[in-house]
Amino acid sequence: MAPAEGSRLKRPVVLVGMMGSGKSAVGRAVAKRLGVPFADCDREIELAEGSSIADLFARRGEGYFRESESRALERILSGPPAIVAAGGGTFLNEENRRMIDSMGVSLWLEVDLELLWSRVRHKSTRPLLSTPNPKETLETLLAAREPVYQKAALSVRAEPGYAVSTTAGLVVAKLADASARLGIFSDES
Repeated sequence: MAPAEGSRLKRPVVLVGMMGSGKSAVGRAVAKRLGVPFADCDREIELAEGSSIADLFARRGEGYFRESESRALERILSGPPAIVAAGGGTFLNEENRRMIDSMGVSLWLEVDLELLWSRVRHKSTRPLLSTPNPKETLETLLAAREPVYQKAALSVRAEPGYAVSTTAGLVVAKLADASARLGIFSDES
């Protein structure tokens, strides 16, 4: 199911989930399909701080990064309705969850460990995985974070072999199905 013709996004939709779940790629595809802006919290932080996420972690620490993340989220949510890719840890902060719930709608991109690992294993831009055993670290993070991600208003499971466009289609259908209940779309007519 797709939003009715003439519908427009009324509230930001914040994609949450683990690093490697596809929030940025799927978010861009969903935004394009809906004809709305796309915003990436990590990119917003990098622009505001003039630094990469990895450098920010190294220079200022995770605590400072998390504060920057909350500020970036608030700026994005205060703007026009958009599809938003949140950082993997953004939704863990209770204040961020309340902000998302009051200003937008959260959608968890659920991905299993093996698919996540296949997507992040060769990337050096993931500061939380700079450990002696990054797969074990990823597994520990996933186990700790899943109960919090389950608090999202909506969820879509991405399966191995799904193209970005397939997952984006599932997200658009989920948003359309939940629109009346969550006030996601409004009719312009």
